[in-house]
Amino acid sequence: MIIPFIDLFAQYHSIKKEVDSAIQKVINSSDFVQGEEVDKFEIEFADYLNIKNCITLNSGTDALTIGLRALDLSPGDEIIIPTYNFIAAAVAAIENRLKPVFVDVDPHDFGMNLEDLEKKINPRTKAIIVVHLFGQPDKISEIRQVIKKSGRKIYLIEDACQAHGAKYKGRKVGSFGNFSVFSFYPTKNLGAFGDGGAILTNDTILARKFRLIKQYGQKKRYFSEIFGINSRLDSIQAAVLRVKLKHLDKWNSKRILLANLYFKYFAESKIQIKTPRVFKERKSVYHLFVIRASKRDELKEFLDRKGIKSMVHYPQSLHQQKVYKYLGYKKGDFPNAEKITKQNLSIPIYPELKKQKIRQIVDEINSFYYSRIPL
Repeated sequence: MIIPFIDLFAQYHSIKKEVDSAIQKVINSSDFVQGEEVDKFEIEFADYLNIKNCITLNSGTDALTIGLRALDLSPGDEIIIPTYNFIAAAVAAIENRLKPVFVDVDPHDFGMNLEDLEKKINPRTKAIIVVHLFGQPDKISEIRQVIKKSGRKIYLIEDACQAHGAKYKGRKVGSFGNFSVFSFYPTKNLGAFGDGGAILTNDTILARKFRLIKQYGQKKRYFSEIFGINSRLDSIQAAVLRVKLKHLDKWNSKRILLANLYFKYFAESKIQIKTPRVFKERKSVYHLFVIRASKRDELKEFLDRKGIKSMVHYPQSLHQQKVYKYLGYKKGDFPNAEKITKQNLSIPIYPELKKQKIRQIVDEINSFYYSRIPL
């Protein structure tokens, strides 16, 4: 029997009555764009994170792009981004004619390497994008200390696109930076039935600019105050997200339960697998469960033959991407990230996954390695 990497139909089935009713309500109202459901979701998601302003958008990438645009930076200003990361932050920097500056990662938490971060800050540095990768909060206090030590005015931006509901020192991530961004791509812990994103901030001046930029720079229809784009969340997606938000904490708790089973079974197996590290003050919501394994590609193929689907997040770091060759980075510049991209493997974790399937997955991984131990 196949164990899918994620099962979106199972999640839909669990909330079918609620979500079907919410979608039908939007259809009946014919209020499809920037309607009542969008307004209500913005209020509810802001309340969930305890942040004053939530501005919904077309995607997490748009949230990063609009966020950087609102800072009124100059062409060539530098934005620091972890190299082991999804490409969206770098795309947003380039879209705004800014220079992405990559930093290595900490192999223990996939967050920023503080030593490398400190080296990369210079007079051109204007913002640092902290990425709460795979649902694991990064070390925000330490990063703030690095910024303070530099003596420079540097914006702190949280990319929480994979960390809906994760907590740092008891507070939900997304509430620490000058602004934060979220994605509602269908596979996220809080996912829509299509694309979606949001930008959140306690800064009312920034919030006003975000709202202008997302809709052609217009406060009043047909009258543009600043340059803007079209990036709106539609009402059906907002309605779906309102339903799902009520279940998010329960779903995250299930992810944590399943992650703890992985920890238990891998610890019992004695095989050389590195599982995500657990930190007392950082509560992960396990958007992904990423192990580090020797013979990663062989293991992935083996699991696929056994009907267990897995993925590689990510096969290349940003500095290794052809599109960023012009930045002049070379092999060996980011040793931690380069090593991780050869070892990382994401195995199934989602709220609808049965507990016994975790045992089955670990058993198959054990069998792969035990079969390769020489007699």
